[in-house]
Amino acid sequence: MSDITANGAKPSINLSKVLGPIHVWALGVGIVLVGEFMGWNFSVEKGGALGSIIACWIIGLLYTCVAMIDSEVTSTVAAAGGQYTQAKHTTGPLMAFNVGLYLVLAYTMLEAADIFVFGDLVRIGATALGAAEGSVSAQPFVLLAVSVLAFLNYRGVLMTLNVNFLITAVAFFSIIILVFAYQFGVFTSEPLQHEGLGMGGLPYGWMGVLAALQFAIWYYLGIEGTCQAAEEVRSCGRSLPLGTMTGMITLLIAAALTWYVCAGTLPWEYLGTALAPLYDASLMSGSNFLVVLLWVGTVFSALASANGCINDASRAWFSMGRDRYLPEFFAAVHPKYRTPYRAILFLIPIAAAFGFSGLLAPTITFSILSGLLGYTFMPINMFRFRGKWPLDTIKRGYVHPFHPIPSIVLLVLCAATYVAVYLGFGTQLLAMMVFYAVASIWFVLCRYKYVRRGDQFTMAWPRPKGY
Repeated sequence: MSDITANGAKPSINLSKVLGPIHVWALGVGIVLVGEFMGWNFSVEKGGALGSIIACWIIGLLYTCVAMIDSEVTSTVAAAGGQYTQAKHTTGPLMAFNVGLYLVLAYTMLEAADIFVFGDLVRIGATALGAAEGSVSAQPFVLLAVSVLAFLNYRGVLMTLNVNFLITAVAFFSIIILVFAYQFGVFTSEPLQHEGLGMGGLPYGWMGVLAALQFAIWYYLGIEGTCQAAEEVRSCGRSLPLGTMTGMITLLIAAALTWYVCAGTLPWEYLGTALAPLYDASLMSGSNFLVVLLWVGTVFSALASANGCINDASRAWFSMGRDRYLPEFFAAVHPKYRTPYRAILFLIPIAAAFGFSGLLAPTITFSILSGLLGYTFMPINMFRFRGKWPLDTIKRGYVHPFHPIPSIVLLVLCAATYVAVYLGFGTQLLAMMVFYAVASIWFVLCRYKYVRRGDQFTMAWPRPKGY
């Protein structure tokens, strides 16, 4: 896909096509796996231990539908921007602007939460090694993390995702080793005690399960970010569906193992409020090896997530600049490293500011709600995509089965999750809706006049059916 310079006259440098399925997997799983190390456990507080795992599988179905739909549309619309690019081809500028904004804010807020958690984990580790309580500040480590990750992303996507693959794999295998150690008595003699759940299973009944849906999203939030790699993979029709679907399978396994070991080692009342439940589960083992391993796994998961978020947020911001939804200044590609460097550098201070703020709960909720708004668009997009370009009219890299069932299921589950969010964060949900409404008005009044509709449609497709 060719880019254009600010004057629209001559082609500029394109993003590099250097990625394969393993990098797509590293991008998707790397962003999400931090949710297995922290965040998901707040669903236990809302719905109990059994309510949490029920919510986990319900939201797992939601994200399986997301992965299936994304794999078909993005393997066909092979351009950076992911769901934003899908929206501009199927729906129109206003919807595309909103979807792009959902993506950027979801990933930027998630990145802010990741680097905050990283800094806090370093502080906890320093205290465990003997440092005086309060003598180690998390903020310098937050700044160090965001600086190093920004440098990686600035220097090139291949190096960025190679690093992500390595640290994500270490984090994933740390979960497997912890479960293996407890299950077979390796490194520890402490048994898992699921039979002791008692009233901690469903203390609030099915209403608790509904309330738990909001935080069960944390098990999978970000897997849709694989779409942002569409313009940089060597074979989009093969690599993107393969990387996305294998990533979703990985996360389903990791989610089940995480719940299994944490629910079997920690009281549900404590588990529902813990900062890093897998690390706490390792502390219960009495094994220094497992404690160090899970501390490393938790730190790596936070870094991998922040690294992937920088990649995804910058691609969405870059794509919006390229299409003039934002100033064209952000559409620049580095002449040597072939990265959207201005988009990367612009978003880093925003994430760092929220990371320094320490407002973890509002930041996470902002990310979840932005992601949920994006998922709600997907069924609409899928119906329009299949309606405008039926299966026999354009070549698809992947065709997801059972249409329209996944779209209908996704829409129903999104509606249920909105109810769950409203129960816990109704005021913030309404405030966010007002924010996006104001942003839409700004786009219509200030930016729409710069959008060139004809330049947006970069795919060599026939005229849509009915037009």
